[in-house]
Amino acid sequence: MPAPTPRPGIMDIIAYKPGSARSTASRIYKLSSNESALGPSPKAIEAFKAAANDLHIYPDAGASALREAVAAEFSINPDLVVAGAGSDEILILLMRGYLGPGDSMVMSRHGFAIYAIATTGCGAEVIRADEQNLTTHVDNLLAAVKPNTKMMMLANPNNPTGTLLSGAELRRLRAELRDDILLVLDAAYAEYVEADDYEDGIGMVSAAIQSGANNVFTTRTFSKLYGLGGLRVGWGYGPEPVIAVLNRLRGPFNVSAPAQAAGASALADKEFVARHLAHNKAERARLFEALQELGFHPIPSHTNFLLVGMKGDEPQSRAAMAEALNAHLTQQGTIVRPVKEYFLPDYLRMSVGSVEANSALIEALRCFT
Repeated sequence: MPAPTPRPGIMDIIAYKPGSARSTASRIYKLSSNESALGPSPKAIEAFKAAANDLHIYPDAGASALREAVAAEFSINPDLVVAGAGSDEILILLMRGYLGPGDSMVMSRHGFAIYAIATTGCGAEVIRADEQNLTTHVDNLLAAVKPNTKMMMLANPNNPTGTLLSGAELRRLRAELRDDILLVLDAAYAEYVEADDYEDGIGMVSAAIQSGANNVFTTRTFSKLYGLGGLRVGWGYGPEPVIAVLNRLRGPFNVSAPAQAAGASALADKEFVARHLAHNKAERARLFEALQELGFHPIPSHTNFLLVGMKGDEPQSRAAMAEALNAHLTQQGTIVRPVKEYFLPDYLRMSVGSVEANSALIEALRCFT
């Protein structure tokens, strides 16, 4: 019998694969999704619980209090901030708004998977530019641009590599990119960066707005540093014409009331943020040193995770080791992330967890033969 059929290309999409949380071990440490090692802010928890009394009421469709809190924190115009169900939703809406059949999107080879998934879902072409030493390469991105390119997606720091592009290079990229291409800067891990020459996108967006350009946009999330991954809340900042596109595409109540309240409270909890950042810095260094001592090859990271290269000279043997190590760690109850779908079959990504979780990971690595 005849049956409904999806648009061409939809079934070619390889669906996003979230970090696993399954193991037969009695105690499980999930280090596969870059979640907060300390959980959510206590103030965010309080705000979430307080919102329980009003669950029968629709949320503020404009997420006004959340947008105003973001605007106050970063000294930007709240009218140019949009809230989303995680920054993923905003990224997907941007692609829906600017990409279609016959268009193309440029990204780095090891860029975040959702960029390619959403672009393909829009019927547009995905173009991947080679990286250099697992770091985004500006000249390669520029060389990959085609006449039909409408958008460039760039995570900085990048996931899953953890590497960083300098502010000077980012600004050069925008200066040498065609004016009609929207440059989207995904800054999901911005809070973890300590490098002096870092550009989280906010300054570039503000400069574009002042010059009358509408071709830079940046996104942030509450899922990582602020520990609200389970609530799905993020935000984006950009020129008014881009915000207008997003407000026409997003659902009218796309961010729940508890998520809005928790996000604003998490942003205000400076003590928790400082404690989380100090923990991440110390524990990331401890993991990095332990991995090096064991003969692995961790990549210096500007995030709350480490991309870890396997031992050995041959790519095939390293890829086999990645599979074996992942199976071993899972059996031990320490779950990390294979990154084969990112064209990195000989690497594993390991989140920086609690002191206990990281100690368990190090012990499990020592037991691997």
